[in-house]
Amino acid sequence: PSVSPQVGSYKDVSHESLSLFRLLEPHIEILVLGTGDRVERLHPAMLKQMRDCGIAVEVQDTPNACATFNFLTSEKRMVAAGLIPP
Repeated sequence: PSVSPQVGSYKDVSHESLSLFRLLEPHIEILVLGTGDRVERLHPAMLKQMRDCGIAVEVQDTPNACATFNFLTSEKRMVAAGLIPP
């Protein structure tokens, strides 16, 4: 099995590093990405690729991403989180 590359900052987020989230079963509907201390822009093609797979992506700073993940989980939504420490 292949191993996703290490992600130490939002600059390391790639099609390859997001591939794990497309493989999860049951299928997730929302991916919450925490980009550290600040909200960072990700390449639009990566976000489109996730949307094309039926996964909405919410990009936030990590503290807010944690809160969003917890809220969506409490609503029984199919959600996953990718969190870069602040």
